[in-house]
Amino acid sequence: VGDPEGLSKTELRILLALGGEGPLAGHELAHLLALQPMNISRALATLADMKLVEKIDNAENRRRKPFGLTAAGEAKFAALGPRMQAAGDWIFATLTAKERSVIGPLLKKLDTHLMAWETPEGVPHVTRR
Repeated sequence: VGDPEGLSKTELRILLALGGEGPLAGHELAHLLALQPMNISRALATLADMKLVEKIDNAENRRRKPFGLTAAGEAKFAALGPRMQAAGDWIFATLTAKERSVIGPLLKKLDTHLMAWETPEGVPHVTRR
C-alpha cells in the first residue's frame, strides 16, 4: 500500500498513526507502533524531508515535541484510504460472511491481550517494545 507512494513500512505506519490519532511525539509513536525510538526518529526525519510531517509547537509542555501531518501529509493520508480499503477487501475476500463477522471480535480480543503483555517469569528473552 505504501510502496507506490515511496514510503517505507515504518513511514507508512507513522503517517497512518498521525492521520488517525493526531499529533504525537516520537516516544508516543514508538510505544503505539511498538518500534524502536531510533527507527521512529529516522522515519520522522525522512517524512519531514518529504514535507509530510512537521514539528508542532506545544506551549503547554515545551519538553514534548509532537509531530503532525502537513497539508501534503493530510492529502497523502486521505489518498491512502481507497488503497487500504482495497487491500483489506482482498485480504478478507477469502473468508465467508460468517467468518468475517467472527474475526473482528477475535482480533480485538487478541489485541487487548497482547497490549496487556507482561514478560512471563522465567522467560527473560521475551520483551514488549
